[in-house]
Amino acid sequence: MTASTSENADSPVAPPTDPLRIIRCVGPGLIVAGSIVGSGELIATTKTGAEAGFSLLWLIILGCVVKVFAQIEFGRYAIISGKTTLRALDEVPGPRIQGRGNWLVWYWLVMWLCSISQLGGIVGGVGQALAISMPVTEAGSQYNQIADDETLLRFETYANRDLQIQNDPQASARLTPTTNDAEIQSRWNDFRSTFGEDAKTYDAAIWATIMAVVTSIILLNGRYGMIQSLSTVLVASFTVLTIVNLFMLQDQPDFRVRFSEFIGGLKFGFPTASGDARPIGTALATFGIIGVGAAELVVYPYWCLEKGYGKFVGTNDGSPEWTARAAGWMRVMRVDAWGAMVVYTFATIAFYLLGASILHRVELNPEKDNLVRTLAVMFVPVFSTWASAIFLFGAFAVLYSTFFVANASHARTFSDAMRVIGLIDDDDVTRQKWIRWLSGAFPILCLVIYLAFPAPAQLVLLSGIAQGIMLPMLAGAALYFRYQRCPQGLTPGTLWDIMLWLSAAAMLVTGLWTVWTQF
Repeated sequence: MTASTSENADSPVAPPTDPLRIIRCVGPGLIVAGSIVGSGELIATTKTGAEAGFSLLWLIILGCVVKVFAQIEFGRYAIISGKTTLRALDEVPGPRIQGRGNWLVWYWLVMWLCSISQLGGIVGGVGQALAISMPVTEAGSQYNQIADDETLLRFETYANRDLQIQNDPQASARLTPTTNDAEIQSRWNDFRSTFGEDAKTYDAAIWATIMAVVTSIILLNGRYGMIQSLSTVLVASFTVLTIVNLFMLQDQPDFRVRFSEFIGGLKFGFPTASGDARPIGTALATFGIIGVGAAELVVYPYWCLEKGYGKFVGTNDGSPEWTARAAGWMRVMRVDAWGAMVVYTFATIAFYLLGASILHRVELNPEKDNLVRTLAVMFVPVFSTWASAIFLFGAFAVLYSTFFVANASHARTFSDAMRVIGLIDDDDVTRQKWIRWLSGAFPILCLVIYLAFPAPAQLVLLSGIAQGIMLPMLAGAALYFRYQRCPQGLTPGTLWDIMLWLSAAAMLVTGLWTVWTQF
């Protein structure tokens, strides 16, 4: 089931009915999960927890669950029509340029530009993870040593804040911080005197360049099956590791998640800004990209079609047999979407709780060049001296998975956009050629963006804002597909319609709120 198609073909396949066979037919949701867990969960969600504490847990969970109804509606229309998302969006009423796409397609292009910027942040995060674990230059090696000790000092200072030691010199020596602020500052001064007043390390940029080039080569020759398998392995490995870390953290009195804090985080409420942190703005940007963000809502039907769901349903001839096939493959698609939701929701909650219970308490905020190093502190209470190595493996896994999958997704959606707005011929052969070329070009474009603006967290949040603004537009499109493009016999029940409207309402509020707070 690896056919690539944007139109239904005359080769219908009966849908599976056995649960095990249904599970064997899932896959698009796992690819989408591979692009979600890196930027939304590891970076944006953790940063929200670091700034807001536990108080916005309810918003994080809502962001994971509420958009799935719209996702399934987009997937349904792709399966029964064989149309890609941008072709479907071009059918939604509203202003348009004749032969060049409508308002939704053009705003998607704006959002795409921000999403590419997000991937610039992601490849920067990959570069940081590799630069910390395998520095290339002498400056990078010395920088790592000082920055690691400075971050560890913040952690040790918090862990020892209430320590009362009496008549136990050995314990006192063991728990005394390994360095102090004055020594750290002296080492930074020595570093600047050696490598220049404005000394910068280029290790992250070097590694980001290597990984961008490798990704470009892989994607030039990539196929659906390879993309699905790689993203699944990378995401699953770190998701399990993160959840294990969270459970083991409950044995640490200073950092465990207390039941009262967890319940408090489920109650509707908002934190106040403190210092440079703006938790509400960060949370809104995060809401746009966690779970299935606007970008994933758009790209999910492409993977459904590439998996073969549309081809297996066949052309709509109005027969009962076609309706039964469509209903069966829609059932497979729903299992795929909800199963992926369970995976990334667990990962999202784990990342948020780690950010709130450790980074927020220690007062560390993931930023710029120290993004990955700061995130690694979440593993220190449990894994101690092994924390950095363990986290860097996991960070590389999920960040690279996101970079890899999202570039593959962007190649498919952007080539389709060029077809919709009339820049390339409207045939599948031309589009497949452009998918291959763009798969190789986009990783390099992401690298250029990162080198020009090396602030990964800010690049990720910029995309979150753009996606948050598009969520109400996609909610309206989902409702349009439900009530204007739903064949007889496939109409969902009343409960589904209620949940779809609630999903649309939540997406509308998010979009309006994002515009109000950001502009």
